[in-house]
Amino acid sequence: MSNLILQHEMLVRLGSFFGVFLLMALWEVLAPKRSLNASKPKRWAANLGITATGTLAVRYLFSAGATGFAILAQEKGWGVLALIDAPYWLKVLGAFLVLDFAIYMQHMVFHHLPLFWRLHMMHHADLDIDLTTGARFHPVEILLSMGIKIGVIFLIGAPVLAVLAFEVILNASAMFNHSNVRMPAGLDKVLRLFLVTPDMHRVHHSVIIKEFNSNFGFCLPWWDRLLGTYRAAPLKGHQGMTIGLAKFREEDKLQYLALLAMPFGKEVQRNS
Repeated sequence: MSNLILQHEMLVRLGSFFGVFLLMALWEVLAPKRSLNASKPKRWAANLGITATGTLAVRYLFSAGATGFAILAQEKGWGVLALIDAPYWLKVLGAFLVLDFAIYMQHMVFHHLPLFWRLHMMHHADLDIDLTTGARFHPVEILLSMGIKIGVIFLIGAPVLAVLAFEVILNASAMFNHSNVRMPAGLDKVLRLFLVTPDMHRVHHSVIIKEFNSNFGFCLPWWDRLLGTYRAAPLKGHQGMTIGLAKFREEDKLQYLALLAMPFGKEVQRNS
């Protein structure tokens, strides 16, 4: 099973990424939620450049990838799940839930601890929010996130299938819930019971501090509701809200190199 998954891992990842990317890009053209404020070509060049840099950094430093570490944990018999006699499907489901909760907690910590916020604020400095924002994270943050993920994989002994499914679904859901798409209110109301929707996550990208310190979920919406960080809608509505950070509003200063340097500069957006 593990070898079969690894043999087709890249195909699964690329197929999912490009399939969801093309679908959401088309949806954004046909039914956009908001008018864009900044130049789309400039934003996309910067965002996709940052995404590519982070991806290459992970491939270079963690060549085995998260699934490789899951195989190692499985072979060594590491983790809590190795000690539990339960059906494989239940272990996969349990591991998926734990991984998603870990990313929720990581996200919240990266908002509230100043050193980590320096890295994460680059994600929030985007002047608009669309599907490319969903993959726009500082390469150092991506590496730290991978390290945290590997730690969780070792701790729980996550099955390989759970890790691959989680990474593929997390990537797809991040593009979906960051996308600038319009959907019927009734559909959004039902979907956000099971999945973080664009209208739910857009609140998190508000310039208002108490709004961007809410709705931390990337895939499953339940952790926000259970832990009191859920906010149904922005105070000024989705059309009236301002996206981004108050201290970073100049489009020309939010290009690729400036984004890479942002965490190390003197100017920092306060996060509380």
